[in-house]
Amino acid sequence: MAKIRTPIPSLKLNDGTFMPMLGYGTGTAWYKSVEESKIDQAVIDGLKTAIGLGYTHLDGAEMYKTEPELGIAIKESGVPREKLFITTKVNNSSVGDIQGAIKASLKKLQLDYVDLFLIHTPFWAKTDEELQAAWATMEVVQQAGLAKSIGVSNYLPKRLEAILKTAKVVPACNQIEFHPYLQHTGLLDFHKKHGIATTAYGPLTAVTKAKPGPADDFLASLAKKYAVNEGEISLRWCIDQDVVPITTSSKEQRLSDYLRAATFKLTQAEIKELNELGEKKHYRGFWAAKFDEHDRS
Repeated sequence: MAKIRTPIPSLKLNDGTFMPMLGYGTGTAWYKSVEESKIDQAVIDGLKTAIGLGYTHLDGAEMYKTEPELGIAIKESGVPREKLFITTKVNNSSVGDIQGAIKASLKKLQLDYVDLFLIHTPFWAKTDEELQAAWATMEVVQQAGLAKSIGVSNYLPKRLEAILKTAKVVPACNQIEFHPYLQHTGLLDFHKKHGIATTAYGPLTAVTKAKPGPADDFLASLAKKYAVNEGEISLRWCIDQDVVPITTSSKEQRLSDYLRAATFKLTQAEIKELNELGEKKHYRGFWAAKFDEHDRS
């Protein structure tokens, strides 16, 4: 008898679209340091493995230089376009021509549109007016049908407030580093107040990078209780707080295991305890030089 796979839940965004609540990322381990034109077959194979296992939320970016591989994998997977949720992001160096950037990305992706288009970081902007002008162009991209939803990444409340002052469209989401040791309590409250979804990169950081830490024993006990691994506990901890985790691996078994995060739920007491233990340590694994080390927002 064929095994019935537990479907990945979806989160409804503020524009009415639905985002699968577990994404496969093409950055970090897949980030290309070579020329973008040199196709990396391993990236294509990893993506096709993920799609074959049931991952439909695929997260890319201009910065990763893996958009060509993502496009090939989508085409070769045979999965209908409308069943996939594709994200890409405009790089800092291209933010002066966002319309040109999305068209270039779509060409590399071999797609007519993406489901979500993000400004990768706000670090390029020197003034609020620059942030506002870039967001106005994102709205034009959405109106043109090149992206179903638009959002940002690595924005803290101050920068979100700046764009909301002039925005006609509220960002659908903000993709941030998020894990027990970087919980962004104030930022998540801001998101909820304005109807902005949260997507998480680096959700496994407490398990993969930040050990030893105050949450180690509790994560291990939860993994034993639910008969999963600590990474899956980390993913479920995100999902149970309406945060969409983005993760990656080249290993089929590990990717298959991650899907078990859709098969159980943490209790509110467990989430609360993990949050409290996580607050005892502050760890930022990405963009640390760009943020105040003590800014947890």
